[in-house]
Parts: sequence; C-alpha cells; structure tokens
Amino acid sequence: MTSLIDVIFLLLLFFMLSSTFSRFGEVELTAAAGGNNPQDRRPVFVSLQADGLRVNGRVAELSDLKDRLKPQQQNAQSLSVIVSLGNRVTAQRLTDFLAVVNGIAGLSVTVLETS
Repeated sequence: MTSLIDVIFLLLLFFMLSSTFSRFGEVELTAAAGGNNPQDRRPVFVSLQADGLRVNGRVAELSDLKDRLKPQQQNAQSLSVIVSLGNRVTAQRLTDFLAVVNGIAGLSVTVLETS
C-alpha cells in the first residue's frame, strides 16, 4: 500500500506538469491623477453596457469601435476616451473593450467607477 504523502506528491507533480503558465491576453493599465490639459484632448464618451455600447450617445458594436474613433482622432493629435460602466458589465467585457482600443495610437482611456 502507498502512503498518503506519496499520493499527494504524485498529484502535485501531475498538476504542475499538466498546467500551462502562458498568458492568454494582457492589457496594460496605468493610473494617473489630474493634470490633463483639456486643450490637448477631445473627449469621447463611451457607455459600456453588458449587452452593447454607445459612442457619444450613438449605438455601436465592439467590432467597429476603431472605425468610429478614427474620424475623431484625425482632427486631434491625441484622443481621450471616457468609459462609463453599466451595472452588469463584467470584467471580461471591459477587458474585451480595452483590447480593442489598445492598438489605437495616441489614445487615453479613463474608466469611471460604477455607482
């Protein structure tokens, strides 16, 4: 008969060798307080809900978000996006949104707290 410590050791080895330690996705977050010059940035208001989103009050899809922000970014050097989260927005939904806007150069994202 095998002792309990041997069984625990074998289970530990099994889980260590069978799991993966790769990162599936990564979103860079930075925290900044004040100091933004309003003349430098034109704010765009995004309302993120669990079932959809609105860009400056107009209904949009996550897939065409880059196309919606391009005309506003062409008129300014940098673009500021203010994101308001709905009540039932999950962390995955916010991460999906941040992954879409992550590739836009000169974009600053501010996420407002939910009330």
